[in-house]
Amino acid sequence: MKDTSSGRGTVTERISVDRPVFSVEFFPPKDAAGEAELWRAIRRLEPLDPAFVSVTYGAGGSSRDRTIRTTARIATDTTLVSMAHLTAVSHSVAELRRVIGAYAAAGIRNVLAVRGDPPGDPLGEWVPHPEGLAYADELVRLIRRSGNFCVGVAAFPYGHPRSPDAESDLRRLVAKVRAGADFAISQLFLEPEGFLRLRDRMVEAGCDVPLLPGIMPLTTLRTLRRGPELSGAPLPADLVKRLERFADDPVAFRAAGMEATAELCDKLLAEGVRGLHFYTLNRSTATVELVQRLGLAAR
Repeated sequence: MKDTSSGRGTVTERISVDRPVFSVEFFPPKDAAGEAELWRAIRRLEPLDPAFVSVTYGAGGSSRDRTIRTTARIATDTTLVSMAHLTAVSHSVAELRRVIGAYAAAGIRNVLAVRGDPPGDPLGEWVPHPEGLAYADELVRLIRRSGNFCVGVAAFPYGHPRSPDAESDLRRLVAKVRAGADFAISQLFLEPEGFLRLRDRMVEAGCDVPLLPGIMPLTTLRTLRRGPELSGAPLPADLVKRLERFADDPVAFRAAGMEATAELCDKLLAEGVRGLHFYTLNRSTATVELVQRLGLAAR
């Protein structure tokens, strides 16, 4: 599928190259100061040529307009390939169609389709809109029917926090791929085994689409603790022991955390992973350091 609006290609085209690549994820800024910080990060990352740049979608669509505006500006004002997220939370099908139409009108052709978390409490009860969708595979089909989009979905190396078991979680991922997903991006994790097992299980299930690992640079004690809580990934005891001795020394913690993150990335690349997706928290320094250390910058 070719991106005819910008000529810069789709996500699948950008990651289907003969070298490892990287991509980055931002969230829509809430105010002018946040927007300035975001664009400093984008401009610093742009020369490194990420495969694509994704922009998240607030719970219940709370940042919908900012997502559209930010993703469209990336597409028009930079050399980057942009991807917008879309969630089913609190939206009717008619509202979802309007958002998809707005993406198309803005020249956005890459969309990450996720069911989304409940507003206020990401781990709270998920209640579908009475005129909306219940599962992400339904959202994938809706996007597919609505235009010439390249569609990605979320994957959970240790299962979605609401899934009763690993097998039912895999069935949901398979359903998303069979509904038309072109690739998947995993939630963050802190050791490689779960991700690699999921990749193997996808292949065994006949899902021949790229699976990108979601990586959160470990720069603070909060990122070490909060990320796994939301993603459902375990917190490895050896990693906690390695890093928590620096809990009272932010500089030393950052150095040790970045070392651990780089080691994780090295292990994934050695296993043939074709690209790394970095959760940036709208900052560029840690991502730039990792990209340069791993040799992922454009050659």
